[in-house]
Amino acid sequence: MYSGNVLWKDIFSYVMNDTLLPIFNRTVSLYSNTVSNLYETLRNTANTFPDKTAIVDNYDRPCTYTELLAKTDSFAAYLYQELHVERNSHVALMMYNCLEFCVAFLALLKLGAVTVPLPSKYKKQEVASLIEKADVSCIICDQDFYDWFEEFETQGIHRIACSDIEQGYGLEAYHSDSESPVFNDPFDDAIIMFTSGTTSQSKGVVIKNYNIMNAVTTYQKILNITSDDVSVIPIPIYHVTGMVALLGLFVHCGGTLYLHKIFNARRVLQCVKDHNVTFLHASPTVFSMLLEEKDSFPSLPTLKQFACGSSNMPKEKLAAIHNWLPHSVFHTVYGLTETTSPATIFPGDASTSPYIGSSGLPVPGTVFEIRDDNGNLVKDGEIGEIWIYGNVVLTSYYKLETPSLKDGWLGTGDLGYFNKEGYLFVVDRKKDMINRGGEKICSFDVENEIYKLEGVNEAAVVGIPDEVYGEVAAALVKLDPESNLDEKKIQELLRKKIAKYKIPKRILIADEIPLTPNGKVNKRAIRKMF
Repeated sequence: MYSGNVLWKDIFSYVMNDTLLPIFNRTVSLYSNTVSNLYETLRNTANTFPDKTAIVDNYDRPCTYTELLAKTDSFAAYLYQELHVERNSHVALMMYNCLEFCVAFLALLKLGAVTVPLPSKYKKQEVASLIEKADVSCIICDQDFYDWFEEFETQGIHRIACSDIEQGYGLEAYHSDSESPVFNDPFDDAIIMFTSGTTSQSKGVVIKNYNIMNAVTTYQKILNITSDDVSVIPIPIYHVTGMVALLGLFVHCGGTLYLHKIFNARRVLQCVKDHNVTFLHASPTVFSMLLEEKDSFPSLPTLKQFACGSSNMPKEKLAAIHNWLPHSVFHTVYGLTETTSPATIFPGDASTSPYIGSSGLPVPGTVFEIRDDNGNLVKDGEIGEIWIYGNVVLTSYYKLETPSLKDGWLGTGDLGYFNKEGYLFVVDRKKDMINRGGEKICSFDVENEIYKLEGVNEAAVVGIPDEVYGEVAAALVKLDPESNLDEKKIQELLRKKIAKYKIPKRILIADEIPLTPNGKVNKRAIRKMF
């Protein structure tokens, strides 16, 4: 058992109390003296920094914390008075990164309603399926999606369109000067966020107010984010990283956020340069794209910290980022939607640490176990499934019971191990471990070896059916533009590096690596390519 409270006790001071939650009679360690939800945080921040810029939208229009609070209160009043949105109402948001998304989310938190973020990358049919699964009573969407939801009005589901965002504030028409109630129970549901995958398989993760507040407090304390910090949300805001680890964190701290509607690596780095951005939180894919633009931005002196989660980050890529921006500290993060973003955080610069490749230490308020297939604890250093318990971990999926959530413990489906210092190393997804005739192949390991080859930009390894061995490795590879590598050359180079049975039997060269709507490598789609 690995306790975040124990592992962090000498690194920074914090105060936590063991609290019996009104959920499964579950006892967890919660930060003391934290507010109940993000709306309460917004109100406090607006009082402390009334004229501070909170958000700069996609069109470089600033909004102060006082203005953000006023817009939130006005929209909450409209929802309450006109559409009867109230405590426990389920309201879907389908918008690009914009001020209106932030206002709507915070307004729903004020009312005690539950936000259901919908991926803007989904197709109409996929979105409709999620709306039905989540028992939505109201839909707030970008004008681009308004017609998608016409059929739902016949079912009594209201819809609101954010219109003319390019010309101004898109929720101006939905304004009320009346009062609306404030519900700030820390144990109320705040978000139902669906995991990636096909809509039939996606699970609705129920995130509560106390999960969010403990997550943002953890980020703030470990990364020391303050009102002086500036960041960009270059990834879809509807991800848990966008809603909690960026929007929630910066509202909590009083920092400034720039919103980009569509990701563009050059635009992100130009924003860093022009607006003295201090902090970036993104996925390995995003950092790979930023690296491709490094020659155009050789110096970014204000950028002091990175946080990187979502999936495995090759050591070579960490080293490349350090060589580019040696003054910046790179924190690897391990987390899931089910852990409200952070489960582990690397305490220092992962790129220069002797523990490079690790995802860091379990965050305060969490406990980890590594279990075998029978649920038994494995020895230190041995690989098994990662199980987590604690203040950022969900207590339920929406209308779904699963063996991966038992007695407050979450079985992540990830394989990993702890070293003797308490650092977590994630080695693979359990379902992505390749069984070649009884010999186990870790896809992460093979991906890392392919990435080390000169001329390789990205690589993804999957298992594909084989008549002899049952399953063999296959790889999808994205090359640098000047590279002359091909399938045979890659296989030949790998023979000098890894065991023969690990070498991908088939290698496809592609222009891009498919991603899920949540920005992770889409291995399901890749398997279908072979």
